[in-house]
Amino acid sequence: MTGSDIPSSFRLAYVPGVTPTKWVRVWRERLPDTPLELVQAKAADAPGLLAAGGADAGLVRLPVDRDVLAAIPLYTETTVVVIPQDHVATAAEEVSLAELADEIVLHPLDDVLDWETLPGRPAIERPATTADAIELVAAGVGVLLVPQSLARLHHRKDLTYRPVPETPESRVALSWPQAEEAPDLVEEFIGIVRGRTVNSTRGRAATPQRPTAKAKEKAKGKRAGTGGGQGGARHKPAAGRKPSPGPGGRAGGQSGKRGKPRGR
Repeated sequence: MTGSDIPSSFRLAYVPGVTPTKWVRVWRERLPDTPLELVQAKAADAPGLLAAGGADAGLVRLPVDRDVLAAIPLYTETTVVVIPQDHVATAAEEVSLAELADEIVLHPLDDVLDWETLPGRPAIERPATTADAIELVAAGVGVLLVPQSLARLHHRKDLTYRPVPETPESRVALSWPQAEEAPDLVEEFIGIVRGRTVNSTRGRAATPQRPTAKAKEKAKGKRAGTGGGQGGARHKPAAGRKPSPGPGGRAGGQSGKRGKPRGR
């Protein structure tokens, strides 16, 4: 990629509940000359936004159409029930679906959980948004099941939440438009979310290091010592070792005078 081909910025879409802060910070440290632009998108709208080129990549909720978008799953969220602070369920560390059987369970139109059968009793009307459903929970109308990040996003002092096992879970993924190869800046962001180092071969090409003056001198000395056959300096024998015996000498260091026989 030539300098003129490098995009002036990288547009990252993200859906409610997803917090890209730590990855954005690493991006700005590694690529200070390439601004990262955050684009907020509703969970239902994010795939279409990416497919239409409204962002270069996005932190979205699965599933997505894999014929249109590539995706790397990042993590799976715990599903929780949002309840008033004085609800009887606050006495437990987690709540079962059976314990919600008599509760009115709100089901907003922007729900991101894939339910086969909704738990509890249905409300008369479906709230338009998760934010509207939170207001109804605070008013004592019912309870709400959401990914934990959304419960934190809509936190209120008069509400709390508890994990609910055996419920659908939401998976968050990094996604971008399908292509034979991910664009360079998308590959950069993939490396960041996967924790690759700045010199990883899957990220940007590592900047070649110039040899130091000491390394150059060492290399020059090696060339001088090995060039021209036997023209280089001879090596001295290692300390503590005797030279090899000359012609006529006996092996084992017995050349020269023989030692006197020992007395009996």
